[in-house]
Amino acid sequence: MKKGEILPNVVIEGMATEGKCVSRIDNLVVFITGGVPGDVADIEITKVKSHFLEAKVRSIKSFSENRSIPFCNHFGTCGGCVWQHLNYATQLQYKQQQVTDALERIGGLTLPTVKTIIPSQKTQLYRNRLDYTFSANRWLTKEELQSGSEFGQPGLGFHIPKMFDKVFDVEQCHLQEEPSNGIRLHLRNFAIKNGISFFDLRKQTGYLRTVTIRTSNEQETMVILQVAQDNPEILYPLLDSLHSNFKIDSLNYVINEKRNDTFSDLPIHLYKGNGWITES
Repeated sequence: MKKGEILPNVVIEGMATEGKCVSRIDNLVVFITGGVPGDVADIEITKVKSHFLEAKVRSIKSFSENRSIPFCNHFGTCGGCVWQHLNYATQLQYKQQQVTDALERIGGLTLPTVKTIIPSQKTQLYRNRLDYTFSANRWLTKEELQSGSEFGQPGLGFHIPKMFDKVFDVEQCHLQEEPSNGIRLHLRNFAIKNGISFFDLRKQTGYLRTVTIRTSNEQETMVILQVAQDNPEILYPLLDSLHSNFKIDSLNYVINEKRNDTFSDLPIHLYKGNGWITES
């Protein structure tokens, strides 16, 4: 087998990690992106190794009863929520099997009976923290490229999986309750309207770097905006606009002149509100 080869009518057998499925062809394990156990699909080989193959689904001939319609428009581009196309009950089944396999088959442990995973009451809006990255050159999807979109557009969102400098623009994230989406969109739109530059990780140019949004069960919100230089003339009007449009209990900023976006070693400056939020 070789890269680019199409294998027809492959029965997808199970789930692997990172949302990939698994099948076996000619005694080789094949890790498949875009499938669900029970699908019958034509797949394209994307990587050939001595002991396994990687592939992606080109077309599905027969859909599995375990399939679910992804609730997020960014599914397939974003590296989070990679099991959305699999119904929740089946997700739990395979996740439990992965834990058992890791301990027994890989770890060599003898386990007592493993209790069934307790399902979460919430499969959306369950996160209390999200970190978004500003990018001077946002990632363009295939659909955007086909419609004629040009490179060099600013964006605020998540990193493409395994790419430190590639960020796609998030329109709506289903992981965190409002005002999370509203705050992110306001920051992006205000910056674009007022000509505030987004950071370029490769060139190390630009002003806005990241924003961290925390929300609590007490309906309190914390925002930490990370910028590249100490420039109050740019920063303060942006923070004032954010504060006047949203109920933010702790509004903070970080000045980071380093080459990376980590700021745990840098001082966090309180702009308005408290230096904390309350959780229960």
